[in-house]
Amino acid sequence: MLGPGDVLGDRYRLEEFVASGGMGQVFRATDTTLGRTVAVKVLLPGHTGNGEFGSRFRAEARIMASIGHPGVVGVYDYGETSEGTMFLVMAFVAGRPLGERIAREGALPVDETLTIVAQAAEALQAAHAKGVIHRDVKPSNLLVADDGTVTLVDFGVARSSSVTSVTKVNAVIGTALYMSPEQARGGAISPATDVYALGAVAYHCLTGAPPFSGNSPLEIAVKHLHEEPPPLPDDLPVAARALVERAMEKDPEARFPSAAAMAVAAREAQNGVVRAVRASSPSVSDTAELVAHDPDDDEAPRRPAWFLVAVGLALAALAGGVILAVVALTREVLDSGNSPAAVPSKSAGVVPAASTPGPHGAATTRAGSTSTSAPASATASSVAPSSPAPQSEPPQSSAAPGPTSDAPPPSPDKSPTPDKSPTP
Repeated sequence: MLGPGDVLGDRYRLEEFVASGGMGQVFRATDTTLGRTVAVKVLLPGHTGNGEFGSRFRAEARIMASIGHPGVVGVYDYGETSEGTMFLVMAFVAGRPLGERIAREGALPVDETLTIVAQAAEALQAAHAKGVIHRDVKPSNLLVADDGTVTLVDFGVARSSSVTSVTKVNAVIGTALYMSPEQARGGAISPATDVYALGAVAYHCLTGAPPFSGNSPLEIAVKHLHEEPPPLPDDLPVAARALVERAMEKDPEARFPSAAAMAVAAREAQNGVVRAVRASSPSVSDTAELVAHDPDDDEAPRRPAWFLVAVGLALAALAGGVILAVVALTREVLDSGNSPAAVPSKSAGVVPAASTPGPHGAATTRAGSTSTSAPASATASSVAPSSPAPQSEPPQSSAAPGPTSDAPPPSPDKSPTPDKSPTP
């Protein structure tokens, strides 16, 4: 078993154990020829005699060397010892695995999570452009430096042991925690497989727990295949929730079309911009593309031309309706005293003319008002036997005041007109 102090290839002296996975161990080492610090990954002794794992280990060296992206750890050398131990020499990243940070602190701030996701997605896009699918994106394979720089590591080795079958006893449960549905069912994989896994990593960062848990890798994989993860907290920004929910769509076609698109969405989500919400989201509006807030856009949102025309027509129709209502109300008030509707029915009583004593014992007549209930009381002690008011003089409506007769009422400063009725 290798350890600190051992030298590989007469050049790389192992200094400190860093981490281990399903296929190999990683050490911080010193390149004695160039005098620089490097990282050395050593294939575990139990896999040394396995031709398939040996081929995959060599393939990982070629894959990582071909990508050439700052977000993917660079490869310097590959070698085998005389005892058959395979090792891979890489750039040493002065950072800690993201998984350790989450285990220590729990849920991470939203802005930091989105920054990590954006960098990881850009590194995945560089790999996808070379035809490489990582297939094991998880927090322990994302190294975060003190300045926030993210580096994607471990291409091929962990994939070799975990993708073979999730039912194996030695399957890596870390892989199952972020495994895409198509990967769980053993179907065809694509760049969308890495997009799903990165979405599950983002879920873990935002909540402090992976989207699914279980007693075995198989149980967890089945949940990825058939169940929806618990809803993200409502207090998270809409843009962050939308990003994770779309990345974790069961259907690969419904996810982001590329890792590059996911990286753009993650950076825009930091400004509150929602790009492409999943249609089945229970917590986000079903709008396909919604800009919640963009501080770089100080202009008012532009409306299409037909929108202004429609608003103008609606306001004109509203104003016309108000005018018509006012005209109708005014006409009803003006006609209330003279319209046929205001004339009492034949059953209404007609007040007879009341007589009052004149200056010489004669009687004066006054036109009375009508009532639909009973005749008005006479103002004199007796009522003269005069005939009812002529039909040509319409009586006053009880609903609204109006003219009582064609003859003017007696004036207080003039003598009353003598009664023209014959004296008995």
